[in-house]
Amino acid sequence: MDKIEIKKASLTDIKQLQVIGRQTFFETFANHNTSEDMQKYLDNSFSTNTLTSELSNPNSEFYFALLDNKVIGYLKINYGQAQTEIKDKKSIEIERIYVLKDFQGKKVGQVLYDKAINIARQTKSEYVWLGVWEKNPRAIKFYQKNGFVEFDKHIFKLGNDEQTDIMMHLKLI
Repeated sequence: MDKIEIKKASLTDIKQLQVIGRQTFFETFANHNTSEDMQKYLDNSFSTNTLTSELSNPNSEFYFALLDNKVIGYLKINYGQAQTEIKDKKSIEIERIYVLKDFQGKKVGQVLYDKAINIARQTKSEYVWLGVWEKNPRAIKFYQKNGFVEFDKHIFKLGNDEQTDIMMHLKLI
């Protein structure tokens, strides 16, 4: 496989972000959720308004994984008040790492993950944290392999369905 490039997304990339965001989320979770809950989540989380707000927030960053100039995955990280929960100035949240199904198992997720960890180290973060759905063993195993440990659980609402996320963190200092 050719070299995967990482590119920071900006407001001009909003359509690409909508496409990759919707497709990867659907591929990952559609089998386990009702079509109504999926549609509600996709419509809300990947609306132009939501993504414009997130891309305009200086405490959130999106990065695309590109192969031959085609977006095949993406990363979203949050700092400070943009974090979905902890909101610790000494941490970074990995909110999303998603890769198209055809490219899973080909180190794309690892490249995006490495980008997040490099940013965390550059910003002198003490730890990185995230939430991962308890019914996503592949993702849990990926983060455990990278040194993350479970420290709590929280509820993630997908449409009208309340689901349990395992909260994991990696100490850097």
